[in-house]
Amino acid sequence: MTILLVILHVLISLFLCMIVLLQQGKGADLAGAFGGGGSQTAFGARGATTLLHKLTAIFFGLFVLTSMSLAILQARPTSSVMTGAGAPVSAPVKK
Repeated sequence: MTILLVILHVLISLFLCMIVLLQQGKGADLAGAFGGGGSQTAFGARGATTLLHKLTAIFFGLFVLTSMSLAILQARPTSSVMTGAGAPVSAPVKK
């Protein structure tokens, strides 16, 4: 269970990094207004931005969920090798 959750957590982290890096900066709209060479279509860029924002929010929520789940799983006490062992056997004392 923990291994599957760690693999899922790593995949979500990678997707979250990619989505954040794909997003356009806030100052890019201002640069296009002054001839910065970044002219965009009227509807194309705005639709992609909202999709990327939604994906960022979804993957962030999944990241928080997997982080909390891993923390809870690691905080639980695990069983010991000595759990089922009886009383310790001592060696006979020589006199």
